[in-house]
Amino acid sequence: MDTLLILTNWPDIANARALADEVIAARLAACVNILAPCRSVYRWQGKVEEAEEIPLLIKTTAERYPALEAAIRARHPYELPEIVAVPISHGLPAYLDWVAAETRPATP
Repeated sequence: MDTLLILTNWPDIANARALADEVIAARLAACVNILAPCRSVYRWQGKVEEAEEIPLLIKTTAERYPALEAAIRARHPYELPEIVAVPISHGLPAYLDWVAAETRPATP
């Protein structure tokens, strides 16, 4: 199973934690790292902007990515949220197996 690392940023810790709880409960991700606030500098609609953001590192599988992306988009307050999926080409096999197992939909 293809494992992905999803990068996204949130404007505040409360919404970052709420998303993490939601995607873990729904088995859309095996793990979400909520990092320390960072300062983002970017160009938006022709103007340079700055914002404090909360970075998230989300581990999931390619199979679960579409539903995870939809969950992020549904909850994210930004007009154009950062959602970047990076394929994990190598990793500890047991860890990658764990990600796959934890993102399988629960059986009734």
